[in-house]
Amino acid sequence: MSSPASVTSSITVLAENIGGIDSTEVTLTPGVNVLTGRNATNRTSFLQTIMAALGSRHTSLKGDADAGHVELTLDGQQYTRVLERRNGEVVFDGDPYLDDPELADLFAFQLESNEARRAVRNGDDLRELIMRPIDTDEIEAEIESLEADKRDLDDRLEHLAQLETELPGLEEERTALDDEIESVTDRITDLETDLDEFELDIEASHARKDAIESAFADLQAARTELESIEYDLETERESYAELEAERDDLQAELAALDDEQTSPDRLEGRIQELRARKRSLDTTVSELQSVIRFNEDRLGDDGFEVELEEPADSETETDGDITEQLLADDVVCWTCGSHVDRGRIESTLERLRSLRQRKLDERSELQVQLDDLASRRKTLRERAQKRGELETRLSAIENDLERRQQRIEELEAERDEQRARVTDLESDADTFENAEYGDVIETHRELNRLELERETIEAERDDLQARIDEIEATLADRGDLEDRRETVEEALTECRTRVNRLEETAVDAFNEHMDSILSLLEYENLDRIWIDRREKTVREGRRTVTKTTFDLHIVRSTADGTSYEDTIDHLSESEREVTGLIVALAGYLVHDVYDVVPFMLLDSLEAIDADRIAALVEYLEEYADCLVVALLREDAEALSDSYSYVREI
Repeated sequence: MSSPASVTSSITVLAENIGGIDSTEVTLTPGVNVLTGRNATNRTSFLQTIMAALGSRHTSLKGDADAGHVELTLDGQQYTRVLERRNGEVVFDGDPYLDDPELADLFAFQLESNEARRAVRNGDDLRELIMRPIDTDEIEAEIESLEADKRDLDDRLEHLAQLETELPGLEEERTALDDEIESVTDRITDLETDLDEFELDIEASHARKDAIESAFADLQAARTELESIEYDLETERESYAELEAERDDLQAELAALDDEQTSPDRLEGRIQELRARKRSLDTTVSELQSVIRFNEDRLGDDGFEVELEEPADSETETDGDITEQLLADDVVCWTCGSHVDRGRIESTLERLRSLRQRKLDERSELQVQLDDLASRRKTLRERAQKRGELETRLSAIENDLERRQQRIEELEAERDEQRARVTDLESDADTFENAEYGDVIETHRELNRLELERETIEAERDDLQARIDEIEATLADRGDLEDRRETVEEALTECRTRVNRLEETAVDAFNEHMDSILSLLEYENLDRIWIDRREKTVREGRRTVTKTTFDLHIVRSTADGTSYEDTIDHLSESEREVTGLIVALAGYLVHDVYDVVPFMLLDSLEAIDADRIAALVEYLEEYADCLVVALLREDAEALSDSYSYVREI
């Protein structure tokens, strides 16, 4: 499970003025390291020392010191952390192992104040805890980009589908034109045969024939030119009419677009402002949570580092003095050193918790506003893009209409001029009509007409063939477009289901490990603990949304073997601590924390008996390169002798 070869040699940890530690140097080894001793022997402070070197801020500076220092040497690399008290606050500096310790704080540093363990103890939302490291904003942005790509590909594929339905009709039309060309060609061949059969007077025929053929050749060329001009003119008029219709449609569509006064860029500024406020709230919530955890930890059973003003005469006397101080109504404040009533500290903590909840509610409301603004910005951008496209197309159409109108006027002038020329040539051809050459002239006329008709049909057939070739070439790209669309669809599905898959993985990991742990620890009448992933509808600001929740289920059995579902409130302290550890382990595995930091730290296991602690440590050993666990001496006796033991800090 751990990252390959992430810890290959011994680890050296040096600390000064951290927690209750004045100065210490401890060597750890890969595998399991057991910090063993009595209470108040700086085991928790040493774990916080490791956390500080790894990047955590959940570490305290010694109460009577203005500065503290931590060094951790791991596989030849040295990581440092400096703590300084400035203006009543502890400031962190140095070069720690992690730039962002969130994953490690949540799932690897499993001290009593660990949020996963506290969530189980308090019955908090396990889903929010486990899924907190997921950047949903980034996933939504990726989904939006993929959806835009998919829409573009869908439009292009739909266009190809329309072209494909057009192709059979074009091919039928081309076949009909080929048949028509063949029919006209046959008739031309027959007329040419008829001309060859005419027997004219040999002496007069040559001169007259040349004159006739010359006249009709000129007439045929003139008529061909006239047909070409008229065809071009008709084509231009049709194109002009189509452009006018398209222009009217575009103008109507442009007029139908609502004028929106708000600029997308202005909304972007507002979105950035809200995002900055949300990030600020995230930082505030995180810092408040750190302060709350720290103070809760200091109020816990092992939270005080008590120093006596005079040395005790005996070990018994020392233990008695410490007990009297722990039971007193007032305590020594760990921030200012004065005596403060415990109730005042607890009251302050409650106000901090209320403030954190208000900040969380404010952050939720900001997220709702961000979602609404992002949706509105998207609509405005699409509308602006559409308006720009319409205006660009209208401008192009107006230019094209002006150009085609000029061309139509030129073609009309050419047509009128050519018609006059054809009339003159027809008049010249009529002079050859007499009894002797009447049939020949009529045959020439029909032949000229048919040849012109064939040229027109062939030109139409060639244009049709060019259109067919163009469509077939375009359709050849459909396979690539379909492959790209499938890839985008898969990526979109992966993004949309990424959070769901992580949730399912987290639930499966918890249930699997909890079953294994319960079978090892053999709690009496505790049959099963598992998480059920469920969707529920909740109010989020002004919206109703569907959210996923993790429900924790507990099944017990009576002496006669009857099973019943219990609640977390009825778990023993030992069972509750084990459940919290497994929640943290599930997050550790789901988010690959073993690839982020090679340490797992365990503390405050006193509620679990020694044999079960030994089984739990052995189970967790395979999931971290360096597992450091703090235990009382009597609890450590049940662990394997092969582990590395640190008995003095």
